[in-house]
This record gives sequence, structure tokens and C-alpha cells, in this order.
Amino acid sequence: MADVRPSTPLEFLKGVGPKRSDALVSELGLRTCMDLVLHLPFRYEDRSQFVGIGDIQGEHVAVQMQGVITRANEVRGGRGSRLVATFDDGERTMELQWFRGAQWIMRNLPVQKQVVIYGKPKLYKGKWSIAHPEVELLSQFELRGGDGLNPVYPSTEKLTRQGLNSAGLAKLIRNVVSQVTPALTETLPASVVSKMKLLGRAEAMRLVHSPKRPEDAQAAQTRLRFEELFLLQLSLLQHKNKVTKDLPGVRFELIGESFNQFFHEKLPFELTGAQKRVLREIRADLNTGRHMNRLLQGDVGSGKTVVALLTALLAKDNGFQAAIMAPTEILAQQHLEGLREMLGDMPVRVELLTGSVKGGARREILEALEVGEVDILVGTHALIEPKVVFHRLGLAVIDEQHRFGVAQRAKLWKKAKVAPHILVMTATPIPRTLAMTAYGDLDSSVLDELPPGRKPIQTVHRTDASRLGVFQFLEDQIAEGRQIYLVYPLIEESATLDHKDLMDGYESIVRRFPMPKYQVAIVHGRMKPEDKAWEMDRFAKGQAQILVATTVIEVGVNVPNASVMVIESSERFGLSQLHQLRGRVGRGASQSYCILMSKAELGADARRRLETMCRTNDGFEIAEVDMELRGPGDVMGTQQSGVPDLKVADLVRDRPLLTSARHLAEEVLDADPNLTQPAHLPLREALETALKARSNWGRIS
Repeated sequence: MADVRPSTPLEFLKGVGPKRSDALVSELGLRTCMDLVLHLPFRYEDRSQFVGIGDIQGEHVAVQMQGVITRANEVRGGRGSRLVATFDDGERTMELQWFRGAQWIMRNLPVQKQVVIYGKPKLYKGKWSIAHPEVELLSQFELRGGDGLNPVYPSTEKLTRQGLNSAGLAKLIRNVVSQVTPALTETLPASVVSKMKLLGRAEAMRLVHSPKRPEDAQAAQTRLRFEELFLLQLSLLQHKNKVTKDLPGVRFELIGESFNQFFHEKLPFELTGAQKRVLREIRADLNTGRHMNRLLQGDVGSGKTVVALLTALLAKDNGFQAAIMAPTEILAQQHLEGLREMLGDMPVRVELLTGSVKGGARREILEALEVGEVDILVGTHALIEPKVVFHRLGLAVIDEQHRFGVAQRAKLWKKAKVAPHILVMTATPIPRTLAMTAYGDLDSSVLDELPPGRKPIQTVHRTDASRLGVFQFLEDQIAEGRQIYLVYPLIEESATLDHKDLMDGYESIVRRFPMPKYQVAIVHGRMKPEDKAWEMDRFAKGQAQILVATTVIEVGVNVPNASVMVIESSERFGLSQLHQLRGRVGRGASQSYCILMSKAELGADARRRLETMCRTNDGFEIAEVDMELRGPGDVMGTQQSGVPDLKVADLVRDRPLLTSARHLAEEVLDADPNLTQPAHLPLREALETALKARSNWGRIS
């Protein structure tokens, strides 16, 4: 241990060796001394108080005691060996037991020496015992000042068997920290440290592992969390600069005939203030001579498609083609129908290219595309196939970016001599702090208004006791000419989950709303596509008044006459899914309703979800609550691959820190884009090191 550096491999540390070193790599990914220093506690225990065996109040509350281990024996049994030791506090004795790692612990247990033990006591046949206590020599405890906050580290079963439980790791880390931290240089600029009132890096690393007071631990953690978020935001902003400020883009200077004709003659409604604002932001991007890389967030029904169409018409007026890429054939088909309906008889050619378009029809589209006769091509990942050649691609609209990998999007870029402008659309409102991270390298626009004439959906929560009243309400709505969605979470009854299942629900609805007066359609994921399409078509044409379905109707369904959404077992759905389902109604001029059915007794999280749904229609507020309840990974779903694997910071807990990190990173890069000034060289080196360690950061694009 004479010459320990941050880069020293762990196998060369005293008390580690090759076997333990291999376990630390495989279990926790720890290879070097610096990795060990960065293995942070996840909580702290108050170790300022000692008790005697006679003072133990009850089970399951950890206690700290001082005394002597008088003897220890390895006891062999049918299930392997265990270690049993006798602890004497000077007045009474008790048993200590270890069921894992008995041989290793036996070799290292300090018998007949003053020790400090810590663990949770258990009462058995009138006697106290502690299983797997932490044991430390009293002299070591006093030398390190252990009577403050004791760090608790993440460990695993395999490491525990090798003596590297939390206490074992703590001992290793203490030895390394004292030698490594003096060599740590400051990475953050002095101006940032001052503005945020942060501890120095070396002091934070020391204190996070050995705080005396809760305030010490908090100050150390704040510094380390901020640094991680600050480096992340620097990397995102540098990438953003490369693909916007530093990457050339074609100019769309002309507002021509197509845009003007559609805007003045074809728009079915006046644009909202939010749509006008977003269009101004997009037009400014398109006329800078730099590449546009913009995220368009819009809640259900906020009018993203109209904005995308107007942007595509700007491309056409300036002699370019536009591509609109959707993740599924259903959504691509919906985009095509929506665009053609809005354009009417305008001389704008819109075509669809998916895997289902084959033979002569496909050949004709590809030939027309290559000579410039197709103005807007809508499609799935089929758009990026090598045989798809654009005459002059100037704009790519990507719907739900997280469904497409970076390599797929890069293929779309290569279909133009100059990288096409990129407009990314998402219908899932993203919490602001998550957007700053998952989409931190894009400029962001938000559609936060609904088109005029749309009435807010009224949402209520009802239990089974109110079912007769709910059925009567549905009957009244049908009498007024409206249609109803009923959504169930399962297709078949589950023995383990108390859900309303689809088939049982369908049968009860048919009994309550009998033929021939009522027609009830049914749709679920196990149906053949043609059967599903036939049932959906019946509902869309108004031939069926009620559609009983699973969540397959979450996206891709647009029936303006449907005014009621009933969600059965709503407590089983996530907030994001509830909000998307609610968005299937409220698409016409009539007042629409969402009825959340649930059992009477609910857990705290389920109750908060349903209360949030009843309180607000704001998708962004709902997304914030969803992130608080479920965490960022779950909220993003498949987008998790784009969310960085933060080791210290937490996107929910550390929202204020993230906002500050973003603003200060912008200030630093505005003054020194490449971090070449002497004051920023340590920061540049830290950023390069972080990017190598976190390959996930590089995938955010």
C-alpha cells in the first residue's frame, strides 16, 4: 500500500488479491482505487450511542455495543457450516452467528480483544443473539472516529461470502480514501464552485465516506451530484453545438405558394398561440444556414401534425422533399390519411412507404421519389432502406424518436448531400428535467394549448359500488348519439391479479346493453388483424355504440364521436397510460368524459395517480407526478436506452441541481466552446474521462 494512486488496480491493495479483485469487478464493476473511492454510501447509520445487552429494547432495531468476543466455534450441520461466537459486554453475554463466509470470518475474528459490534438483535427462547454483526477492534473504531455517521455501502451475496459486505467494503475504502484524495485535482471552474457554494472535490470525496454530521454528508453528496450532472450537461451541449451551430443546413428562405395556400384556404381552424410560437421557432431555425435539430413536444390532440405539415410545405416551396418517419404502420397510415385530408385537392403529392407496400406500387413510388415528383413521403423504417433514393431531401420529421436507434436515423441523414433538418415529435409529455437529459442536445418546442373548440375532458373516479349509476350514464350518452370506449387491462382472468378481465366484461356489457338496440364491438391484441380492423371499422363508422378493448387502442384510434372513456381496474395502469387512453376522447365538439373504475381500497401510489388524473388534463404535470412515483427509467419506457446511467445524481431528487448545472454549463461553453482556456483544462480532462466511462452518454442524439 506504499504507493497507492487513483489508477492502481485493486488486486494490488493489501487485503484484496486476485480472487477478491475478480469479485469486485464482476459484482460491482470496480477495477481501480478511484472506482472504489467513487463507490458511494447509499445511507448512513448513527453510531454515536452504545448500549449494553441488558438495555436492548426490542428486535429489528440495530444496536451498537462494546465488549469482548470470548470464544468462537465453527458448527457444521446439514446445510453447511456456521460460525457461533460468544460476546461479553462486561455484565451479560449473548451469541453472535454467521451463516455465510464462516471460514473467512473465523480466520479474521478478533477473539479476546476489545471490540465494537453492530447489528439487529433477535430474541430466541428468552436469549438475545445477533446474526451477521459488524465487528471492529475498539482501537480502530476510536482511531478513525467511528462514533459519528457510519456509511452503508451497496454489496452483494458473492462479495459478502468473501468478507466484503458493507463493513468490509468500508474498511477497504477508508484505507484508500486517505491516500487517494490528496492527489485529486479540482475539476470544476472556480466560478462554478463559488456560485453553487460547493465543497472542493477532494474534501467532498473525503467527507462523503466519513461524515461526522448529517450536514457534512449532505454537502459532500451535493458536490458530487452536481459535478456528475454538470459534466453530463456539458457533453450534451457540446454535441448540440456540433449538430446545430457547427453543422451546415440548407436555407428555407421562401414562404411560397404551397404554404400560403394551405395556411389561408385549407386550415380547418385557426392555429393556437402555441402552434404559432412553435412555427416561428422552426422558421427561424430553417433560415439560419445551420442544421435544425428540434424536439416538438405536444400533448394528445395539441396539433403536432399540422405543425409538421406546414414545415413540410416550407420544404416544398424551397425545392426540397420531406420525409415523415413513424414507428409503426398504423401510425404511418394515420399520418398519411390525416395529411391527405388536410391538403384536399392541393397539388402536393403525399405517398406511403411501409413494409406492406410491395410490387408495382412500391416501384412506382420509388421512381417518383427519385425524380422529385413525391413531395412528402410518409413511412416506417422502410424509408431508410438503401433502395429509397430522394431527389432532394431537406426535412426529416421523426415521430416518437426513442423507437428509432441512432444508426437508423444516421441512414436517413445520408440520403441527402447536406444533412436534412430534423424535427422530432413526441406525444408523450416529458418532464422538463428529463427532457434536459434525454433530449438535452435538441432545441425544444412545446405545444401547451389545445385547438379552439376543444372542451377539457371531465375525469371522475368511481368504484364498483357506483357501477349501476355509471351504466345509466353510458345509456344516456348513447341516447344522445355518442359512443363509448370500455378498456380492460387483461384479456383473460388471472388467478393472481384481481382484475376485471376483458371477456367477462364484454359479456356483462352485452347483457346490460342487449342487441338489437345496441351493438358492442370488441378489440384485443390476440385477434387476427383483419378481424380487429373489421371491429374497429364498425365502431369508427358509428355502427357500434360501444367498443370493449384492451390497451391496443392507446394509440392510432381517432373517433371524434366517442365521448366517454371508461377504464376498468384503473388502479393497475400507470399515469402515462391512463393519460394516453383518456386522449382517445375529447376529439369532437361535444363534452367528453373519462371514468376511472377501481376497487374501493387503494394503495397510496394508486390513489395519487387517480387523484392526479381527476385534477388535471395537463400532460406535463402528469408526467412530473409519474416521474416522482416511478422514477425516470420507467417513465421513459423504451427510451431508457437514451437516459444516462447516473451513479450519484437522481433526476427526480436533484431537479434543482440539474437546472443549475444546465445554466452554468451554457455559461461556460458560451465563453469557451472547446474548453481550451487554462482554467477549463481540468474540466475538459474530467469530461473526456467521464465520456469514456459512460458510453451511454454518447448515445443521446
